[in-house]
Amino acid sequence: MIRKQPSMRNTSLQGVLVPALTPFLADSRPNTQAFSEHCKWLLAQGADGLAVFGTTSEANSLSVEERMELLDVLLDSGIPPEKLLPGTGTCSIPDSVHLTRHAVGRNCAGMLMLPPFYYKGVSDEGLYAFFSDIIYQVGDERLKVYLYHIPPMSQVAFSLDLIERLATDYSDTVVGIKDSGGDWTYTASILERFPQLAIFPGSESFLLDGLRHGSAGCITASGNVNPGGIRRVFERWQQADADDLQEQITRVRKVIQSYPMIPALKTIVSGFYTEPDWLRVRPPLVPLGEADGSELMNSLAQREFSMAETRN
Repeated sequence: MIRKQPSMRNTSLQGVLVPALTPFLADSRPNTQAFSEHCKWLLAQGADGLAVFGTTSEANSLSVEERMELLDVLLDSGIPPEKLLPGTGTCSIPDSVHLTRHAVGRNCAGMLMLPPFYYKGVSDEGLYAFFSDIIYQVGDERLKVYLYHIPPMSQVAFSLDLIERLATDYSDTVVGIKDSGGDWTYTASILERFPQLAIFPGSESFLLDGLRHGSAGCITASGNVNPGGIRRVFERWQQADADDLQEQITRVRKVIQSYPMIPALKTIVSGFYTEPDWLRVRPPLVPLGEADGSELMNSLAQREFSMAETRN
């Protein structure tokens, strides 16, 4: 049964948000011009917002200073702060506070926050204290936190009880979740239990099911190359062709995720912009090999997918 999306949430973000890729120069510095241009292209193609400095942005390979500089580049180039959900969660409370204060000070719509992921097997009590300290030290009523659940990478999960406690004790601050766990059972459980939160599955593969259960949209890596196609599902999720549209974007996603995701996306973007520099990733990641890159592009062509035509 199709459920209506909750009408009242303490958040301005919904729709298709893209964790924008970070391009690098030959000396490994971020390419600020290419980054800004790509982010503007994503918004022009239908992305509702940009979840910059998440996993796909190679955020944990960026310094605190680089993240702040890149955020300033986007804002100073004219991208509205209400379109931005920067990742500000780190393993260090002082670094997280520094990043978060900067983004709040520039009026970003929200902050996407990883749990402290270095120490494994930590308790909910410790995680609660981590987020409480950050919220207290930032001390700004404009702060809106979106919890970033990605246990395949972080190995540190948000239990339902922890979410309940944070969302209850900081109801004006903890307003959403990005769920990149890849487990629909978990996704369905948080959608059922926390209708007041803006919940974004971390893959467009779950977009239609998520919307039918009350999600706010999705935050998805492959939005870097298929923002328009994914946006159509969000726009038409209650229409007769919604399942067909969902099947189309899922097919594309399956091709891309059969390769290392970030190098694969950069291969597609490099071909679209005809710019070899886009192939660069920061170690320990490595670019796709030439054979894999050709195979990827051929597989997408066989499915009649082109990054240039995502809004058609």
